[in-house]
Amino acid sequence: MIRKLSISAVAVSLFASIASAAMNFDGGKNLNIKEEIANMDVAVPAATPDKGIMSWLFGKPSVQKAPAEWTIMVFVNGKNNLEPFAIKDINEMEQVGSNANLNIVVEMGRMDGYDTSNGDWKTTRRYYVTKDKDTAKIGSKMLADLGDIDMGNYQSVIDFGNWAKAAYPAKKYMLIIWNHGAGWEKGLNLAITKGISYDEVTGNHINTPQMGQILKGIGGVDVYGSDACLMQMAEVDYEIKDSVKYIVGSEETEPGDGYTYNTFLGPVAAKPTMTAEELARTAVAAYADHYQAANEGATQSLVNPAYIPQLLTLTNDFAYAVTQSGDKTLAKSARDGAVKFAMAENKDLYDFTRLVVEGTKSADVKAKGQALMSFITSDLVMVNRTTNSPGGSWDEPTDYSPAKGIAVYIPSGTLGDGYTDLQWAKYSNWDEFVNWMNQP
Repeated sequence: MIRKLSISAVAVSLFASIASAAMNFDGGKNLNIKEEIANMDVAVPAATPDKGIMSWLFGKPSVQKAPAEWTIMVFVNGKNNLEPFAIKDINEMEQVGSNANLNIVVEMGRMDGYDTSNGDWKTTRRYYVTKDKDTAKIGSKMLADLGDIDMGNYQSVIDFGNWAKAAYPAKKYMLIIWNHGAGWEKGLNLAITKGISYDEVTGNHINTPQMGQILKGIGGVDVYGSDACLMQMAEVDYEIKDSVKYIVGSEETEPGDGYTYNTFLGPVAAKPTMTAEELARTAVAAYADHYQAANEGATQSLVNPAYIPQLLTLTNDFAYAVTQSGDKTLAKSARDGAVKFAMAENKDLYDFTRLVVEGTKSADVKAKGQALMSFITSDLVMVNRTTNSPGGSWDEPTDYSPAKGIAVYIPSGTLGDGYTDLQWAKYSNWDEFVNWMNQP
């Protein structure tokens, strides 16, 4: 997220009351469970290791529990200027806490220079998140201090994910990578390189192909979320599509708060039997409702990766029709006019296509474009929420309503370093289409 520069079961009677609460997973504001969540004092302590810390880190817990419904794994890279927000977000998680059917586990790194609270430790720790009412101090059980871990190394996420799955087995899993995000690019020649999870101590970050390796390395998850900016792109989603059932992310930069973990995790704690789709919808709703109430510009969407191969096919068909029509001037105009995000080369794919369709005289371009647009809104993007900021946002435009939930890379010049190494570029004709568009 680019922060604009800057061991008992829940009582049956409790769940009976929670079951009556209204839940609108399509993004409404009817998650009427705040009182029930506030009264849920059901956090379950982590199993206590009996063979020393190394056994606990790399083996299975000595006390085997029945699988929970959900284990939510949050990789919190606070080794940069986002460190104060990392502390804040852990405390938001603690407003809800784990219970017998919900494990919330965190790997969190810190560094010197940004935040001195909570003992000012400067290593990487693992926590089992438990409920408490202190919104400034981390009170959860620290399971391990890993020392100096490179949180810009994709293997660190694999290690965390595999550990969390072994230590806290569940029927369903969600992985969240928390940090700055900047889209697809893996090159190191830009002031802000594209990727995710930037470690200022090591200077490393995770690039997009490595995101695919992460999800494969941990055996996949039911839901993947980027609590980071600019990550809901065709190029990113194509890389991870085979190892996840649902993808939650933002086309635009995330506002300062990023995820509001209490409003996201509260409904999951209240209804831990929710499906992966319900949880993904809940994540989008909690995020969008928060920024709508704050009157702050934001985007968040839920993509079904099962449809991403079809996205490639329909995008190829559309791009080919445009090149055959000779509508290069129109394509450039659409490129320049489509909804853009903080990195101006990232455009909303639907809006770009719409502008071409509206301007072309080619029946084939219209047909192929309309097919792509309909597919995006009916199949690929399951939920899309946008809010506008009357006071302005990271970049123009402040009206995100034309954005439909999936961005794509459309530079006005040469393709960025590493783009042709992406799976999207290898298997689609998008790179050829962009090169054609940008020729004189």
